[in-house]
Amino acid sequence: MNGICTLGNDYVFDQLIALLNSIDVMLGKEIPVCIYPFDDRTQRIADEIAKRPNVFLYDNQESINRWDKFMLEASPASMNKNKYRIYGGHRRFCAFDGPFDRFVYLDADTLVMNSLDLVFQTLDEYNCVVYDFQFKHPDKVYNTNSVKLLQVFDKKRIKKEVFCSGFYASKKGLFEQDKLETLLSYLRAGEKEILYPTGDQPVINYMFMRSNIPVYNFAHNLPNHQITGNAVTSEHFEEKDKILYDKGNRLTYLHYIGIPPNINQAVCAGENIEFPYRDLFLHYRYLHEPDKRPVFQNPPKNYNDAPVVPNLLTRALRKLKLINQG
Repeated sequence: MNGICTLGNDYVFDQLIALLNSIDVMLGKEIPVCIYPFDDRTQRIADEIAKRPNVFLYDNQESINRWDKFMLEASPASMNKNKYRIYGGHRRFCAFDGPFDRFVYLDADTLVMNSLDLVFQTLDEYNCVVYDFQFKHPDKVYNTNSVKLLQVFDKKRIKKEVFCSGFYASKKGLFEQDKLETLLSYLRAGEKEILYPTGDQPVINYMFMRSNIPVYNFAHNLPNHQITGNAVTSEHFEEKDKILYDKGNRLTYLHYIGIPPNINQAVCAGENIEFPYRDLFLHYRYLHEPDKRPVFQNPPKNYNDAPVVPNLLTRALRKLKLINQG
């Protein structure tokens, strides 16, 4: 069975609802969607998805514990025991345990802009399918100053296979416990130093590349005139009927990378904070409840200049008991 996976908690509620609504429009309301819990703050999500029969929270605690344990040892950040604690981002890896045979994972701060049929079809040939340009910045995945890096992976592989963990397609069963133990043995032997020292993105890149699982990236394989961007930092996308196009080509997804969740929260609470493609986000966030879409009263300010937690948002989140928990 094919399905869509994402990751979240109540802190990213607004982004998650926008994603789910874009899935409704682009992929249909029947496609199953599994949300992996970033932590145990999921009550708002649970209440919302009770209205969405195709959406469910992942509750396999054995699987969650397995990946928590793996990440505790695998993350390069664990080398600094005084400052280190794991975050829940790695729980997206639970998708390798199920519930779907084949899945597309999307971060909560993305919007689906097109059919994903071609992505699923490409899984007929490959076990990892991506569409991004992270390979242009390998220093955010690997420690490019490490002499050991090129002893483990040659330059060609790094240039071709590095990918962003915000969007990828893969399959159940690729990382059973014996394979994880093998990967951990390499990391214990000194390879942990080749990873960029934070987050889940370096770890999942290492998992695929060190297991010699080929990574297929549409950005490398589509004809140049068909390739699109996907990041909100690209300001040249054109909108038509609430869908974005890059030089006439429809985007597969839009990633609001670099827009912190508290900015989305503030906007949804009525703060007039501008960020790229904000109207598109608001359209999908309030797709099923347009009467709740905020009407802004104050002059706009840029998200880069906005306070970390606006006053109005602070009050709203205190009521929801979400403040200081993100």
